[in-house]
Amino acid sequence: MANTNKQGCDHQSSSNKDKRWVSTYGLFSLAFLFVFAATNFIVNWVDLSRITSTTILKTIIVFNNQQPQFPLNCTNGKSASTCPSYYPTKLEFDDDSSNTSCPEYFRWIHEDLKPWESTGITRDMVERGKHISHFRLVIVNGKAYIEKFAKSYQTRDVFTIWGILQLLRLYPGKIPDLELMFQCGDRTVVFKKDFQVPKMSPPPVFHYCGEENSYDIVFPDWTFWGWAELSIRPWETTLHNILEGNKLVKWKDRIPYAFWKGNPTVSIIRRELGKCNTTEKHDWNARIYDIQWLRERASNFENSKLENQCTFRYKIYAEGTTWSVSEKYIIACDSMTMFIEPRYYDFFTRSMLPLQHYWPINTKNMCEEIKYAVDWGNAHLDNAQAIGNGGTNYIVENLKMKFVYDYMFHLLNRYSKLLKFKPTIPIGAVEICSESMACSLRGLRKSFMVESMVTSPSDTPPCTMPPPYTPETLKEFLQEKENLIKQVKTRVINTKQ
Repeated sequence: MANTNKQGCDHQSSSNKDKRWVSTYGLFSLAFLFVFAATNFIVNWVDLSRITSTTILKTIIVFNNQQPQFPLNCTNGKSASTCPSYYPTKLEFDDDSSNTSCPEYFRWIHEDLKPWESTGITRDMVERGKHISHFRLVIVNGKAYIEKFAKSYQTRDVFTIWGILQLLRLYPGKIPDLELMFQCGDRTVVFKKDFQVPKMSPPPVFHYCGEENSYDIVFPDWTFWGWAELSIRPWETTLHNILEGNKLVKWKDRIPYAFWKGNPTVSIIRRELGKCNTTEKHDWNARIYDIQWLRERASNFENSKLENQCTFRYKIYAEGTTWSVSEKYIIACDSMTMFIEPRYYDFFTRSMLPLQHYWPINTKNMCEEIKYAVDWGNAHLDNAQAIGNGGTNYIVENLKMKFVYDYMFHLLNRYSKLLKFKPTIPIGAVEICSESMACSLRGLRKSFMVESMVTSPSDTPPCTMPPPYTPETLKEFLQEKENLIKQVKTRVINTKQ
């Protein structure tokens, strides 16, 4: 169980932490508290020693191990002129608070920050990332400040910043002072080849994806809090809808082909994938659909709902300009997902394994590879279904929003420990909070923010980080992955693994 403190209260003695939240003063307030406990409505502080004459006070924040709720606080539907101070600013957990281990992919945090492990991060390093970033985030005393440099595509920056604000609400007072640069585009921006000169450290830039030849620090993408332009709701709701959609058709009754639907114009891989569609001369067991977003918008996206796209036994993931946010939606379908040899990675997929969570497809002879995978799956239905279920279970178990926030928590905490300067609020930076971002909005942007808003501090501490890879354990993991890919390349697949 967690203890919280908030600003805007009268300063009292150190026993302040040993108070209860109630709604009004006096004995009547105690009864009133029980009436409103179910809604977690809390307004003021009361020193119970004045009522009970008890000298030993204990903090009882909520009933049933649930935190008090703090929904969006707008005035007359308009933007808050200043960020309110009603939300708790500190969070303390009991020593016996339940805790869980973080998923295995958290180990990659250590790898992503390794370029600065020996040198630390200086202000000069951070500033050198300014020209390749969309905004600067500064956190000082638990408050967030943004300095924008460039306009991002659609509302990527808006919902990324929104997600960071929700992290601050989930763990108030637990995110240390820090300063970072963030890139919201598709392409990686910090290339290893540019920093091969000794003592030339790369700028630490946060981004949605990385690759073998870059130093970009991988961070959860904006769609976890919603993609308003495509009417894709926040992740928790979308995942729930996809899992419900999985139930519509039994796995073995699904269409026995590989399905892909998307924009084919953004990458060579996708254009080549289009050649794998069925023709009068060839049937590569693939069904490829070109999505027309203008037409979809006109129909209110009725024909592109993600939960209605889980009716095929096999689904294809093909990168766009770089990585694609479609990855998590595709894997969640229970279908055996085919990865077309991805070059880029996001924060959660690096620990996935071929033939356990997905089927690898080589870009060479792509159509033949897809045909073979479908033929193999249809001849080994139980094995193909197990791979599909393995991928979906990976998503369901490891990509809960709590883990998404915990990944952000651990990444930012470890990043802040590398800073060799004191973060300060730059001239031109603006303080932001949930109210200043959401209250003035309308439509899907506002509804998605309200839907994804963290309304109370966490009851439990962040998960426990796994240890970093040693050179030996990392080599073993990568070798295991390569051996599994080799099984597919040589078409000698162990169906008993």
